[in-house]
Amino acid sequence: METQKKNRGLWWIGFFVSTAALLAAIFLHWEYLTMIIPFALTSFVKAMDII
Repeated sequence: METQKKNRGLWWIGFFVSTAALLAAIFLHWEYLTMIIPFALTSFVKAMDII
């Protein structure tokens, strides 16, 4: 079986960017706050290599 190198660094960057956007949306009272949550959670799960 061949092993593949997984590029998890890009997912970590996506997680930190989306988390920063989520925090900014919370403090700025942005009404579309819930649109950021799936990006933050999906990038975290991919970075942890759960899926």
